[in-house]
Amino acid sequence: MSIIRIGRIVAALAFVAVLAGCAHPIVMNTDAAPERVESKLIQKKVAYAMNDADRAKQVITPGGGGDRVSYYPYRDLEKSIRDALRSVYQDVVVVRTATDAKAIADSGAVLVFTPEIKTTSSSPSPFTWPPTVFSTEISCLVTDAAGVEVTRLKATGNGLAEFSEFKGNFGLSAKRAAADVTDKLGTAIWKNDKLR
Repeated sequence: MSIIRIGRIVAALAFVAVLAGCAHPIVMNTDAAPERVESKLIQKKVAYAMNDADRAKQVITPGGGGDRVSYYPYRDLEKSIRDALRSVYQDVVVVRTATDAKAIADSGAVLVFTPEIKTTSSSPSPFTWPPTVFSTEISCLVTDAAGVEVTRLKATGNGLAEFSEFKGNFGLSAKRAAADVTDKLGTAIWKNDKLR
């Protein structure tokens, strides 16, 4: 076997290895938001804690056909978290961390929601990579302005999408899960008497 032929085989194997290691990028944000009824809002200012390091966290989960998908859950779901809070409270601001007492005092927020996001995805398809099943869980530690724990919340959203629905929107199941978790997080906040 010639050196050129061996070189081609090695190059082909390296190319296959690179392809196998790639993850297809998707976006999981949604424009859907819980209804905001001004007359029913709780007259409080609250904050959610998120910083640039959170927004830069990339997650890779399974897609179909043995492929994987990559996305940035904190960056993509920041609007969803804000929308869920805005469906309950009069005013919502962002702070970098729930432990920055000065920033929280300066903001006037009486509660701080610190989200933790977990996701899963899958697809039974052996031929196409977009995930057809997606799940998003948002857990929030809620503290008061002094940093004392008030309560904890959890909401899980699920999204399904068939291949025929994608039409270029390869993150459709993720977007549906985001819409579902946004609604459920808003509902969980409303139902918790400690957050009124």
